Amino acid sequence: MALVLYYSSVSGNTEMKKRQEKMIMVLTAKKIDFRAVDISQNSDDKDLMRKLVGDPKALPPQICRGDSYCGDFTAFENAIEEERLEAFLKM
Repeated sequence: MALVLYYSSVSGNTEMKKRQEKMIMVLTAKKIDFRAVDISQNSDDKDLMRKLVGDPKALPPQICRGDSYCGDFTAFENAIEEERLEAFLKM
């Protein structure tokens, strides 16, 4: 089951960009294999992300393991602070 980070390369929201960059940086630094999916390039990917999240208006970044939703940026950041990132990522 692959870890998937849903993000958008097209956004005027600087906070969203910072959050996406932080998630990518942390996953890369911890040598956690993941696949980044740019929802701005394919509406099917955006629809899938929103279906997995369970919110038709969900915005990136969101992270999933296979078909199992892990959480958004806030949940990701909380998992890091609480030193439970591996459990959060369902590893």
